[in-house]
Amino acid sequence: MSSCCTPDGSCSTAAPSAPEGAAVYSVSGMTCGHCRSAVTEAVGALAGVRSVDVDLEAGTVTVAADGEPDDALIAKAVDDAGYELTGRAG
Repeated sequence: MSSCCTPDGSCSTAAPSAPEGAAVYSVSGMTCGHCRSAVTEAVGALAGVRSVDVDLEAGTVTVAADGEPDDALIAKAVDDAGYELTGRAG
């Protein structure tokens, strides 16, 4: 379960915001540094992906790509890494 509280102690019910050209995905099963590395490597290897940011605590993966990220390809990469993309966050 993710928390709505930020590190500075403020709370928000707003969906995670993504930088322009990026999408935030909810991913289940990530718990440690190995998980972060596996997902970052799998998604980062996709054509057009510029950056991948995994937030273990929130259970999210932010993907910045050239153009709109391809949800199906990202879901397959996450699945192949052993985790489950449950949809776009928010």
